[in-house]
Amino acid sequence: MNMIHTSALRILLLCHSFNSLTQRLYAELRASGHTLSVELDINDRVTEEAVALFQPDIVLAPFLKRRIPASVWQSVTCLVVHPGPPGDQGPSALDWAVLQGESRWGVTVLQANGDFDAGPVWAHASFQTRSAAKGDLYRREVTAAALQAVTDAIQHFAQGHRTAPDAAPTPTPTPTPTPRWQPLMKQEHRYIDWAADDTARVLAKLHCADGQPGVLDALWGQACYLMDAHPASAAVLHEFQERAPGELLAQRDGALLRRTRDGGVWIGQARLLAAPSDAGAGSFKQIAAELFEHEAATLPQRPVPLQRADDEWGELRYTEHGPEGARVGCLSFDFYNGAMSTGRCERLRAAWLAVCQRPTQVLMLMGGAGFFSNGIDLNSIEAAAHHAGDSAADASWRNINAMNDLALAVLQTTDRLTVSVLRGNAGAGGAFLALTADEIWAHDSVVLNPHYKNMGNLYGSEYWTYLLPRRLGVVGAKDLMAQRLPLLARSALAMGLIDHCDVQDRAGLDERCIARALALAGSYNWSERLAAKQAQRAEDEARRPLADHREQELARMHRNFYGFDPSYHVARHHFVHKLPHAWTPRHLAVHR
Repeated sequence: MNMIHTSALRILLLCHSFNSLTQRLYAELRASGHTLSVELDINDRVTEEAVALFQPDIVLAPFLKRRIPASVWQSVTCLVVHPGPPGDQGPSALDWAVLQGESRWGVTVLQANGDFDAGPVWAHASFQTRSAAKGDLYRREVTAAALQAVTDAIQHFAQGHRTAPDAAPTPTPTPTPTPRWQPLMKQEHRYIDWAADDTARVLAKLHCADGQPGVLDALWGQACYLMDAHPASAAVLHEFQERAPGELLAQRDGALLRRTRDGGVWIGQARLLAAPSDAGAGSFKQIAAELFEHEAATLPQRPVPLQRADDEWGELRYTEHGPEGARVGCLSFDFYNGAMSTGRCERLRAAWLAVCQRPTQVLMLMGGAGFFSNGIDLNSIEAAAHHAGDSAADASWRNINAMNDLALAVLQTTDRLTVSVLRGNAGAGGAFLALTADEIWAHDSVVLNPHYKNMGNLYGSEYWTYLLPRRLGVVGAKDLMAQRLPLLARSALAMGLIDHCDVQDRAGLDERCIARALALAGSYNWSERLAAKQAQRAEDEARRPLADHREQELARMHRNFYGFDPSYHVARHHFVHKLPHAWTPRHLAVHR
């Protein structure tokens, strides 16, 4: 979706963190010609200072956890993005919408005043909800609605208006016409009664707490927060029919199967309830079966084939489409938050090599619905720092080598055409993993972060020193790696980083990509394209082997992991433990 072009404004983004919604709005507003700066909401004095330094026309708050100080909203127009329809008030808007099964929800842009979520409404947009986790809805429907509402509000302001319109423009009726305050959702509201709650209710409670804070429960007698839930199929539950609700039954792809009153759920992530004095391994999200490694080892493994029924959950899935001689294979990998641990990289590589034995002309690397990939798994690496005989440096080294092995497998697939499909955002090594394919397609809503520096000035690997210059040239590659800002898919298309940007509605994207791939597989010049690909790969290898790129990249990464500069380890620790920011990075806070 393109922002409507209006007269240029100076816009200060005030946010708790530079999250996915904030990044999308930042990139869209910049693309529309506005001048942007960002200040993280550290304290009132810092916010006041940012306003004084930047002198914005407007302050936009896409993601806050505190109120904007009166000294700011009384001196400059401050617009707050609230993830609820007009009239909805409270800090847990989306949590309640998911728990209560709202069929329609919305986003409101309102003006900050002395009341919480009760200022004048400047714009709003609504959307149809899905049965999905809170984070998934936030990244897709909420972000799209927020972009529409912010576009309307900014356009209204740029036209010279300094008060909210009498009736904010919206294509659909608002679902909540009168004010309704909903309190902070507490664990008592999310509590799962495994004996009484049916599967749908269990999933609603886990979905509404996904990401943060999770549902407080216990596994093997240890208090922990649960998240990343998926319904279990009747087929996998058949052998466990006599087991009691709440019992742990099996494991798959790092997730634990738990019985409900009328079925079961896979639980993929867990976080131990840390004691007040605990600064150890339990205070952040981890793959559930790895967090409870010894206990989970007593459960049977229940792996599934890549090709299987739609209702059978698993992180990897493969489908085939089209006639013999013009067939398309689709390998999807849906990893939580796009994090690719060593084990996940190894399993995905094995799956890629397996499906390469299938008679296809085009093979698509589909990523997940929410993320394509965000590179190495920082949480799993952090956990290694607390394991006897292991270290974060060693875990980082294993993980980056596993990512490289996967990237190499795709690069060396020269007997067919390959396509990366970005259905969700991609960052760091995940963005470069996408570049290993012959073509890269992305939806218009996708935001890319094709750089590593934000994580402690990492150098990066995944063969980026080969992949990026072949698309952007040496100078273009250097310029892109030097910046640390989010990149819209359509901007990536314009610079030649990707090959196709789907601008239609997000619904139907998979079908459109498969149709496009089928056309590619059945094209009259498929053989010529394949021959040209093979010749180019051979020429590139003769000029400079891929092994040389890898060796040079890993030499720099080794210093990041094992050298005297601890920047990467400090940045990773802060990221994983969600520690509050002490200052706003200078590439965001241009006013400083």
